[in-house]
Amino acid sequence: MSWWHALIVLLAGVWAGTINTVVGSGTLVTFPVLVALGYPPVTATTSNALGLAPGTISGAIGYRHELTGEARRLVRYSVPSFLGAIGGTVLLLSLPPNAFEKVVPVLVGLAVVLVLVQPVVSARVARRRERAETTAGHGGPLLLFLIFLVGIYGGYFTAAQGVMLMAFMGMLLTDPIQRINGIKNVLAAVVNVVAGVIYAFIAPISWPVVALLAVGSTLGGQLGAKIGRRLPATALRVVIVLVGVAAIVQLVLR
Repeated sequence: MSWWHALIVLLAGVWAGTINTVVGSGTLVTFPVLVALGYPPVTATTSNALGLAPGTISGAIGYRHELTGEARRLVRYSVPSFLGAIGGTVLLLSLPPNAFEKVVPVLVGLAVVLVLVQPVVSARVARRRERAETTAGHGGPLLLFLIFLVGIYGGYFTAAQGVMLMAFMGMLLTDPIQRINGIKNVLAAVVNVVAGVIYAFIAPISWPVVALLAVGSTLGGQLGAKIGRRLPATALRVVIVLVGVAAIVQLVLR
């Protein structure tokens, strides 16, 4: 790996860690970068999952104040995330590589669509919260099932799992949005850590990429937790969509 390739991966990790903490979809930055640098899609996905895991942990720690008193709920939600992540990694490792290469453009497209509709979902969630009489809840079996499905998706391909979690929890819970965002960061960390540990033992991994992404995403997680709310969300969303579309084009033409 040349020094400028390493610098690009490091900066992509910082950017992804920041975006994951604030919005989600950081993989839409790192995955296209790794593919553009010549890494096979499966190796890019596994290295990305493991490399961004420290960033998701960093982001969750950054939201520790919003998560005060939420230990029981976090454990409750972490179980389906844990199980779903295992299911997603099994799918990735059991399906032939060419199947993954065919489905990745579809998954990136889904992630881009979720990024685009996220403002609409957030607006509806805000209106629902204003009408709600309570300020907390567990979401019931439906939310646990949806978290499990997102865990499968995240274990298979991590892009936009944070947006999915925010959408589902936002629609089924009445907590303040910042608390939901903190819970999202914890669940994303669970999925990334579980998937990353499994990949580390039985999947193709680029360890230099993992190390660079780990350092970058950890810094980005703290940055996102501290100043992320002041960043122009619209500008971030536009860049994410452009990167995602570029990734789709590149993957289709490969």
